[in-house]
This record gives sequence, C-alpha cells and structure tokens, in this order.
Amino acid sequence: MESESCEMTHTLINHFILLLLLLTGILPWWVELIGKTGFGPIVNGLIFFGSLGILSIFIRIPFSLYENFSIEARYGFNIMSLRLWLFDLIKSVLISFIIGGLILFILFLLIQKGGSLWWFFAWMITGAIELLILWLFPIVIAPLFNKFELIEDREISDQIKELMEKVGLRSGGVYKMDEAKRSKHTNAYFTGIGKTKRIVLYDTLLTSHPLEEIIAIVAHEIGHWKKKHILKQIIFIEAISFILFWGVSKFLNWNLPYLTFGFKGPIFYVGLFLYSIFISLIGFFLQPLESAMMRYFEREADDISLELVGSSKPICESLKRLASDNLENLTPHPLFVWYYYSHPPFHERISRLKNIKLREV
Repeated sequence: MESESCEMTHTLINHFILLLLLLTGILPWWVELIGKTGFGPIVNGLIFFGSLGILSIFIRIPFSLYENFSIEARYGFNIMSLRLWLFDLIKSVLISFIIGGLILFILFLLIQKGGSLWWFFAWMITGAIELLILWLFPIVIAPLFNKFELIEDREISDQIKELMEKVGLRSGGVYKMDEAKRSKHTNAYFTGIGKTKRIVLYDTLLTSHPLEEIIAIVAHEIGHWKKKHILKQIIFIEAISFILFWGVSKFLNWNLPYLTFGFKGPIFYVGLFLYSIFISLIGFFLQPLESAMMRYFEREADDISLELVGSSKPICESLKRLASDNLENLTPHPLFVWYYYSHPPFHERISRLKNIKLREV
C-alpha cells in the first residue's frame, strides 16, 4: 500500500506541474525561446520534448529513491546500492532518449514531408520500430541491466522441455535472471517474439521455491505463450494506435487548443504534446478495459498451467509463496482491482483453480 501511495503522490505532483505549465504561460514562453535558436522545427521539437523528458525524470528521482531505499528497504526487499541505482537510472535515461528521440525524429520528418497521409506512414513505421524493440529487448536491452543465463539444472530443464512438447511449442530458452543483486522480490515473465522469445525466472524465485512450484510457474508462462497473448496485445495496441494517429492528423491543424493555452497558432510538436494530454484523459477511462483484458489473459494462462501440471496444488502453493515473498495485498478493494489490477486477486485465482475441472490441453 505504501508503494501505491507513493506512486499516486507522484502522479498527483506530475499533474499539478502539468497544470502549471499549461495555465501560467510557461510553455508558450519556452516554445518562443526555442524558436529563436534557428535550428528549424524538427530540432526545436526534439529540444521541446527533450526538456519535458528531463523535467519528468527530475520529478521522478526523489520518489524512486524513497520507494527503493525507504519503503523497499524497510520491508527487507531492497539490496541494491545507491551506485547501482544511479547506473540503472543513467542507462534507462540514455535508452529512453535514444529510442524516443529516433521515433520523434521520424515522426516530425513525416509530418513535415509526408503529405496528407503522413499519419498512416507514421503508424506503420512506429509499429515496425516497436516490434523491433520487442524483438531486441531480451537480447540487447535487458542484458544492459541484468545477467541472463540458461537454467543449467537438468531436472528443471527436462521437465520444462516436456511441458513445451505437450503444447507443441519450441523453446526460445528458459533463463535465470540475477535479480538478487537488486531485491528479494520473486517473479517470472515471458518476453520477446520470434527467435528471441524466452521465459525468464528470477534467481530469487529459483532459490525460494521447490521444484514442483517452479514447474507450475513456468507452465503459467507457457500458457501465455500458447495463447499468443503478446501477439494479441500487439494487435490491440496497433489497432488503437491507428485510430490515434488518424486523430492527431486532424488535431494538429485545429487552432482552438493552441489559442486556449496561449500559443499564437499551430506548431506541430506543441500539437503532439497537447494531443498526448487529451489522449491520456481518454486512457484514464479506458484503463479498466485494459486491466480486464490482462486479467482474462492471466486466467487463460492459469488454465493452461493447470492442464499441464495436472493438479491445482503446486500452482496454488506457488501463488501463496509468491504472495508471501512479495507481501502482496491480500484484500484489495474490488473497485481498485476492477480499475488497476492486471492479475486477478490472490484469493480469486486460488479459488478458481481449485474449482476447475481438468481437461486435455
């Protein structure tokens, strides 16, 4: 709950500063100042978004420090040093600025040179970049922060291979990640696409769970794989993105938003910023839909896990241990679950698993 309160406070401060920027005339003054550099609209746009990104980082830093070195440390989770935290921050910022800068540069160039269908080309190119990042993440980006090794335990690897053969999947590898250098949290996840897809287990999970529970957790991740949840999320995101890109093409030349917030007229990079605020408001109301979809995926993965393992006991025991290891909130408010939770609550998952009749995969 403390982490959630910290995040909510951070969100409120972000919104407060955003209102200050929008209502005090700071942004029109800053845009006018940038315009005097003479670099041209594309570079001006990169400076504009870059400066906002830096401001966002500085706002986030004290909350990240408090969350890691106060809340997490108080409950015995945090292990990482301030030095490691700083290196993670620097790497995260550099990666964000490189990838974000590249996407914005392409987007700005298309707006300037792409004609009336720039938004369609932008949708296609940004979608391709997102797929490339998803493909590269397990083999390029993630290893910048953690060390990944194939699980060498023969008993675990043989049982995982047997599970995958049951559902006709080829393994991209099951890897151990060195989470123990940062925290005592335990977890597992499925990542990548194509030849880079893999299941990742925290080393903390491998040391704190018995074999049958580890296999049950891996079976759950195989369930995500079997049900093509990453592909479904990509399709959903790209469909929404298509609509958003079409919408921004109409929004950029609309005078009213610019004049409302003190700008002299349409400036495409300012329009993108104002549009992003408008979309975030819509996103606020669509959050329950996304959360419901993710909970549905989790239930599907639980079903596959149960079918592969053949018993609800190891799955339920693994969920209990994960909840205990991570001090999960066991009694979240139903409205909070409905709005935010990407996983069904702990007790709901266990009750559901115990009452499902087994069937063939």
